[in-house]
Amino acid sequence: MNLVSKKHTLSGHITVPGSKSHTIRALVLASLADGTSVIKNPLSSNDCKSAAKAIQKIGAKISGFPEETVWTVSSSAKELHLPDDIIDVENSGSTLYFFAPICATYPGISVFTGDSSIRKRPVLHLIDALNQLGAEAKVTQPGKNAPPFVVSGPIKSGKVVTDGKLSQYISGLMMACSQIEGTTQIELTDPKEVPYLDMTKWHLNSVGVEVEMSKDYRHISVTGPQKIHAFEKTIPSDWEGVAFPLIAALISKSDIYIDNIDTSGTQGDEKIVDILKSVGAKIEYEGTSLHVFGSKSVLSTKNLENSELHVKLADFPDAICALAVIGCFIEGKTVLEDIEICRKKETDRIVVMEKELSKLGASIKDTGDTLTVQGVTDGANLKGGLVQSYDDHRVAMSLSCIGLGLKENEQIEVEGAECCSVSFPDYVEKMNGLGCGFETL
Repeated sequence: MNLVSKKHTLSGHITVPGSKSHTIRALVLASLADGTSVIKNPLSSNDCKSAAKAIQKIGAKISGFPEETVWTVSSSAKELHLPDDIIDVENSGSTLYFFAPICATYPGISVFTGDSSIRKRPVLHLIDALNQLGAEAKVTQPGKNAPPFVVSGPIKSGKVVTDGKLSQYISGLMMACSQIEGTTQIELTDPKEVPYLDMTKWHLNSVGVEVEMSKDYRHISVTGPQKIHAFEKTIPSDWEGVAFPLIAALISKSDIYIDNIDTSGTQGDEKIVDILKSVGAKIEYEGTSLHVFGSKSVLSTKNLENSELHVKLADFPDAICALAVIGCFIEGKTVLEDIEICRKKETDRIVVMEKELSKLGASIKDTGDTLTVQGVTDGANLKGGLVQSYDDHRVAMSLSCIGLGLKENEQIEVEGAECCSVSFPDYVEKMNGLGCGFETL
């Protein structure tokens, strides 16, 4: 599916889906719990469906999935077992990095693979961490740092020393080690994406599992086995999804409301609001709604130190696509820093955003651990064109927003936009409800 985006003025209200990160953590913990857990407002995206399929392979049962707005997971810790089939995570990195440690707690061999994108994702850091705990894990293709890979367990408590630049496998270890005998010390030499570690700790604490974590995130201690209590949770809205109607309103000079905002403070991506306000965006919280005054926003770095916007993205790297795009519409220089982790997502998002935005006339440069955008008021230097999604949902959604601010008779066509369903299944319909006028080919 290709998505065509042109100049439009937006108005009205939009509600973004539930958080993918929260949904997958809730599914994993529900599968490890004794009893029946209820998950309200789950995100029924492709990644969450992959996680739901995975928990069934270790013995959990799920109802209401995927169509209903409430999923019920029934499980018995005593009856959980080694996966009865290969775990194909499809495009879900979270499912891959969470379930490998969990499956490693069982005696026997588990096999993990995924789609073409997942089969390029790094796994040697995960394999090394599991092997430090007594597993025998290895990739199936010697010399490669990617799935497929196999894990032979069970792991035992002990000490793991690893960099922690990718947070997902650390979250997986935290959940898995809560279920094995003894205390496991996880020492991180270079922790990144730390709000996601806070999120995992929050979820574990909420179901009765104690985790010790130092303020600098370098020392994590988990003692097990700890019983996980069945629970009822309502999944909060996804701040990563909020970014797209937010930048769309600013780009199109429109006033909109984004409703049911998560105000719990458990998602690092909420920092995008303060970042955009620092360059002149008029955004106000009204209860649990975000009121975006695009018509009153003049985006410029002139009031910042050295007239430059500097954003460190290690804690919320998924915002890079949206920030690179809105940077084109901010008068002045935007520098996205500490972004190495963005090279290890669905795509190398640094390379991809430089390439695709350059096609449209943007001044953007990849300098290794920074991505620098020299923006122009209202993106006046941008032109229309055909751009690629690289099957990356955040790339597709961010690029689609550009067309809303182009000159008349210009348009953006995003190739392969069906990937939006990974985290925002009804993206086109919801955005068109605001008046975006997206067309699909």
